[in-house]
Amino acid sequence: MAKTITLDEALNLVQDKDHIVSGMAASEGRRFFERLHEVADRVKSVSVDNCLPLAPFPFMLDKQYADTFTVNSWFYSPDLRKAFAHGNITFIPNQLHFAGVRRMGHKTPDLYVGNATPPDKHGYVSLSLSNVYEKRMIQAAKTVVLEINPNLPRTLGDMEVHESDVDYFVEVDYPAPELPEVPPNEKDEKIGQFIADLIQDGDTIQLGIGGIPNAVANALKDKKDLGVHTEMLTTGFMKLFRAGAITNKKKTLHKGKMVAAFALGTKELYDFIDDNPSLMLLDGNYVNDPCVIGQNDNQVSINTTLEIDLTGQCASESLGTKQFSGTGGQTDTATGAQRAKNGKSFITLYSTANVKNPETGEREPVSKIVPTLKPGAAVSLSRNDVDYVVTEYGAVRLRGTSVKERVELLISIAHPDFRDKLREDAKRIGYLK
Repeated sequence: MAKTITLDEALNLVQDKDHIVSGMAASEGRRFFERLHEVADRVKSVSVDNCLPLAPFPFMLDKQYADTFTVNSWFYSPDLRKAFAHGNITFIPNQLHFAGVRRMGHKTPDLYVGNATPPDKHGYVSLSLSNVYEKRMIQAAKTVVLEINPNLPRTLGDMEVHESDVDYFVEVDYPAPELPEVPPNEKDEKIGQFIADLIQDGDTIQLGIGGIPNAVANALKDKKDLGVHTEMLTTGFMKLFRAGAITNKKKTLHKGKMVAAFALGTKELYDFIDDNPSLMLLDGNYVNDPCVIGQNDNQVSINTTLEIDLTGQCASESLGTKQFSGTGGQTDTATGAQRAKNGKSFITLYSTANVKNPETGEREPVSKIVPTLKPGAAVSLSRNDVDYVVTEYGAVRLRGTSVKERVELLISIAHPDFRDKLREDAKRIGYLK
């Protein structure tokens, strides 16, 4: 059975050359990682794998610890982007459903640190807010430490771990980490409505993070019998459920249930999912498997990208060679939705971004639909796998189109100020005559 220890005792478990894995996002062991830097004077060559860390932990942000800790991340947060210059932050290329599986094929954790609810009367804790890779890591790790937090929601599905499979508990008491809602702006609302117009009653939905997905959720409130099969369960889904738009009655896989791999949002969302039998949080290797996603008839995937070229290549995680976020489940869900009967996949983006001119120092609008991607940009979604593309100027479908046809379609939803130049560039490259 798990032994309850102090946080100091948990930190004393860290040894030279340890490979530590953190729970994802709101499932990270926050108190442990807040103080991990304190062991820097007695250990060396420690590596930490994380995914979308939500707090500014000193071990990864403070340059003085860069020689002690190497941070390997499946998905960068704003804090990781800031710390990248230290030289000890590196990205793990992945597709979300393979993230934990393939990482463990390379190396297994010496120490897993995450959080969980207190044990129930049968000795089971709930991993609460994520099972993207957490349960697999717990099974593989040499030592498992869980911060037991009474403020976490107890979620159902495949979240249960018996205390006999845990080495140590650390009792903590802090609010469940939240992701504030991003209010949609005018562009978000236009994009959201274009997508909502193409979604039918009874469709099964996947949404991600940010203003555009929130706008899509707002625009779907009048739909009927929507289902949910998504990597991330957001506050927007909770609102759609309460509005009566989500019933999961028309799903062909896990009928009657919302299915996700992790949840991240507001306290209102966490209150909603606590002991909620309408929700199943399942292993991310299963939830995000395109072959599984494709079993949902009428599956709809909605994701965002940073930049798209005129042939449809999507750079969704990097700006040139600079890592910005991560692939996440974009490829999983986009290809999975297109495997589904009557499935649709949407890639969304604003037509422009305001970028600092290196000569003047002033911010100027640039087109996010471009002739070619920035040198070194990671292609998160191949042009072969793009279906709908949506900006505030409309929605076009690239599935099955030729390069010439998709060039014309993408130019039609670019910002009007850039359409002539894009056409000129397309001719220069040879896409158009």
